Amino acid sequence: MNNKKVRLMQGNEACVEGAIAAGMRFFAGYPITPSTEIAEGSAERLPQVGGKFVQMEDEIASMAAVIGASLTGLKAMTASSGPGISLKQENIGYAAMAEIPCVIVNVQRGGPSTGLPTSPSQGDIMQARWGTHGDHPVIALYPSSVPEIFSITVKAFNMAEKYRMPVILLLDEVIAHMREKVELPDPDTIDIVDRKKPSVKPEEYIPYKADPRGGVPEMAAFGEGYRFHVTGLVHDQTGFPSNSPEVAASLINRLTAKINNNIQDILLYEEDNTDDAEIIVLAYGSTARSARSAVYSAREEGIKAGLFRPITIWPFPEEKVKQLSEKARRIIVPEMNLGQYIYEVERVAGGRCRVEGINRADGDIITPEEILDKVKGVI
Repeated sequence: MNNKKVRLMQGNEACVEGAIAAGMRFFAGYPITPSTEIAEGSAERLPQVGGKFVQMEDEIASMAAVIGASLTGLKAMTASSGPGISLKQENIGYAAMAEIPCVIVNVQRGGPSTGLPTSPSQGDIMQARWGTHGDHPVIALYPSSVPEIFSITVKAFNMAEKYRMPVILLLDEVIAHMREKVELPDPDTIDIVDRKKPSVKPEEYIPYKADPRGGVPEMAAFGEGYRFHVTGLVHDQTGFPSNSPEVAASLINRLTAKINNNIQDILLYEEDNTDDAEIIVLAYGSTARSARSAVYSAREEGIKAGLFRPITIWPFPEEKVKQLSEKARRIIVPEMNLGQYIYEVERVAGGRCRVEGINRADGDIITPEEILDKVKGVI
């Protein structure tokens, strides 16, 4: 029997349902447009599944509460927009250093500062990668439809748990507030990943001893009899601080290797008509929807155009973009910002083909017509 439930859902609502399906049982946040529906939905849904919702006094405290909840063994999430995400950065860095799994949703709006609260933007792309200080690994995912928000939210939790790290889920106001048909799968058919629990007795537990197979330490939960120290300082395998350059190098390299050594598992992307494409439109989020329409229109006019849509924004899909740059004459990068992701595309393309942008930071979307005009203009 088909146990799927078909619903008309808003993007932010789909995020909540995906998080619940993935096992989220704690949410801490503070209202901010255009992410507030995620907090509202979590407040309604979490008590129904035995979870907890807490509205904190600010975004800094929200991120801290999420870290604390995760340390007790709960799958935890927070959601905000640009100004609030800026406030969360110190604690995001703490979660990265202390290897605390959690999901941070950024529903982007126009900036900087309070900017354009109700208008779409893709201006936080580089913030997602380098928002907190120091060398740190990051996973940032970016769906482009309401059904995909559900499935990618599940993947965000799975990656956070599997690699013991914060995962950023990037949305933009367009897909967060639009409504589309979503088929909610039978919960038993959803692949769920949980963090690796200790395989040793409490007295034998070394909290930051890396699993030799993947570099990810087993994670005990506070309150289960395992006592361990957690700090944002450089620390050794016991979790206690160290000033040793050797310990620092080993730790930072291991944190980075968790991503680099599992890149094929982490990278998600979609290709459409790229096999023979002479012009590649590389787009993400809601802009990819306009890009797809433009590519199809170009094909109807005999222009060999194709779409490459990164879903995993960070880490950057270097090998795939390099391959595309070796075949295409042009790569066009439309973004609702003044140029952010394009710089990574240019770096990886390395002059093998020309890279050009389409940029808007005025609160309006990039239309299919704008992209199609650009495609025609570079033939």
